[in-house]
Amino acid sequence: MEKSKIPDPFAELRLKSGFETIDDQNDPVTMLLRHKDVRKTAHNYKIFTSEAVPGRIVVPSEVNIRDTRQIPFEVDPPKHGAYRSIVESWFKRPLQAEYQQALAEMISWIIEEMITRDSVEVVNEFALPLQSRALTLLLNTPFEESETWISWGTHVFRSEGEALDADKANILYDYIDRELDRAIANPNDDLYSVLIQSDFEGRKLSKEEAKGVLVLTFAGGRDTVINAVTNAIAYFADHQESLERIRKEPELINNAVEEMIRYFSPLTHMGRVVTEDTQVCEHAAKAESRVSLCWASANRDESVFENPDEIVLDRKINPHVGFGFSHHNCLGATHARQIMRILLKELSEQVQSIDILDLKENIEHWGNFQRKVGYHKINVKFNPITQ
Repeated sequence: MEKSKIPDPFAELRLKSGFETIDDQNDPVTMLLRHKDVRKTAHNYKIFTSEAVPGRIVVPSEVNIRDTRQIPFEVDPPKHGAYRSIVESWFKRPLQAEYQQALAEMISWIIEEMITRDSVEVVNEFALPLQSRALTLLLNTPFEESETWISWGTHVFRSEGEALDADKANILYDYIDRELDRAIANPNDDLYSVLIQSDFEGRKLSKEEAKGVLVLTFAGGRDTVINAVTNAIAYFADHQESLERIRKEPELINNAVEEMIRYFSPLTHMGRVVTEDTQVCEHAAKAESRVSLCWASANRDESVFENPDEIVLDRKINPHVGFGFSHHNCLGATHARQIMRILLKELSEQVQSIDILDLKENIEHWGNFQRKVGYHKINVKFNPITQ
């Protein structure tokens, strides 16, 4: 079997019932598996709220490691829209030519360095540095700050054993507190300062609200981007013909990125809390219970996607939910898309082929489901294009 393949563990139950209930730290979650149910539920914020106790809509729940509300992620309309309008234009900056040029130079330099080596561990030596260095552009902070973020590892809330880790989470919170205090005392043109000086409903954004935006920024786009980048490298190692096709047809890059996000689904699911007794998939859902929107299952729904278990680089119709759906679509999606688009372009221009030397898969366990999301490690050799 291809080493890059990501099997779909949800297929049988998606067809049979459309849901499955799993335990999460004694706070059960009903996973919604069908594309139509995931989108319908994501849109219905009045019955399926994000504005619950901070950390409870995340799966696994983070209520035991944080009490800061992530903004605008854990807020419902209309307040959600008011918060999002503060940062929307900032997070659209990756559409600017200057931003893209700086990101391209950064990614090109990383690849140039990697192709000189006999072996590269992609997760920690390629994807993590790429994600952290790119984040300096998004936050408009000094490049040197990325070394601190790299030292935190691939997940800011989990230890190496994958368990949620409050001590590790506090490293992030303390760091953000220090940066916000610095921005209050000496504002400049970084995101910390922009947030502290922003207006919200006739007043300045509080430090706690600004912290909520920043916790989301650091945590939400970390392991997801790392998974997407790592999985793309593994895919091209298995499919040299795809890398060659992109080299010959660079106009495919945008479609290819969307298709990879659909297939990889870097984030398996995200939860909501039920506000009143209702039904989902003909299944009773009690008020105050939790459901999850299983993006990974929805993105393989055979009633929506032809050949859902294959990467089709030129897939034309692709209503994937890899970046979420409705008002809570991913705030960092523009940045993530640019990273992936530039990565594919630079790989096609610099790399002839990729050899996988060894790997250890990253398998998530959700009740009876076992889902591969990427790799704990994957060592490869990048073979450069020679004239």
